[in-house]
Amino acid sequence: MTNIQIKNNRILYYGNTAGYLDAKRNAAIVDPMFRTGEMESYLSEKKGLSVEWMPGTFERMAEGKLDPEGNLQVLKRCRVHQLKPDVDVMMKFIGYDELTKHFGVPDPSNYQVVYDGEVETNDLEELYTKFNIDHPPGYAGHSLSMSDVVELYDASGSSFHYVDRFGFREIPFGEPELEQQQGPQMSL
Repeated sequence: MTNIQIKNNRILYYGNTAGYLDAKRNAAIVDPMFRTGEMESYLSEKKGLSVEWMPGTFERMAEGKLDPEGNLQVLKRCRVHQLKPDVDVMMKFIGYDELTKHFGVPDPSNYQVVYDGEVETNDLEELYTKFNIDHPPGYAGHSLSMSDVVELYDASGSSFHYVDRFGFREIPFGEPELEQQQGPQMSL
């Protein structure tokens, strides 16, 4: 019997649930408290998986946070976009309807990314609390407020959510560099 096993997409380390498989990305998501040479070697060399060490994985699995099919909820990555300091101050901290009435739809070129990483939930209300009370390491912005945009993304794409007066509003939004690259290109 080996000390590390994979059963039902769960990674077991000495019988403890240490992580799970994300088949779409051919990745193993493992709590860093199980980070050992033995674990890294088994997952990357023997199983050919990329390994992501995500804090809170063990706790989420122990709490049973599952998706509607009964599988462990696969987390998306999260970016927080906040208005740049030099934009019109009247654009800041206003609701979506007021913004679109006076300035048009949110323009990605007016925003900067103040966080890009993984957090322990995909739930927007929980993210709102997280970015107001318990900022994750690497967060370089003010507390989440109206006019900010929260992006949830994975290999299949992104969804963008404007922090509105009451809750969130899903909006069309994209990185300016990506939009420029998708258009016609010309070489001189």
